[in-house]
Amino acid sequence: MPATLVAEHVSSVALSVPFVSVEDLSNGERTVALYASDLPDGYRYKRGDTAQLVAWIIQGANRVGLDRLRRVAALEGGYRRFVARDMVTAEQERAHAERFPDPERDRRAGELASLVTYSVSMSDEARERGLRFLLDGSCPECGDTRQVWACWAVDVDADWYEEGYGPCSLCGGAA
Repeated sequence: MPATLVAEHVSSVALSVPFVSVEDLSNGERTVALYASDLPDGYRYKRGDTAQLVAWIIQGANRVGLDRLRRVAALEGGYRRFVARDMVTAEQERAHAERFPDPERDRRAGELASLVTYSVSMSDEARERGLRFLLDGSCPECGDTRQVWACWAVDVDADWYEEGYGPCSLCGGAA
């Protein structure tokens, strides 16, 4: 009889959502998942809350879906790369604001995702995926050619330079 009760109570929604492991999510993916979860806006972390944060990350990842979660995290990584260099274009700013309309929640989700990383390790695949990024629109440095013309130091001690194309330092790693 208990097996019958368990079988009748399995939600069809639960069967259609793939199981997500926090260890298989990069820090950026954890951030996006927290943003999409039921994390309260005024939430303050307390020692021992890691299990609750993990539950919210899993909830948000399942809510968004793994493919979309990874794409949004990669776009967020590209946006943050441009912010760090003070080169954000209007198109990137607009797209970021559409994805994350609440900047305070976005900031807080990033902080909390980083806290989880102290307690819950990340797989090598997730760590590598976290280094990849996507861009909204074209790169302002190279126009998506992924190369720039410059003087490249061949031998620093001899002050010998070579002119030519080299990889764009801003988007050279973008997929």
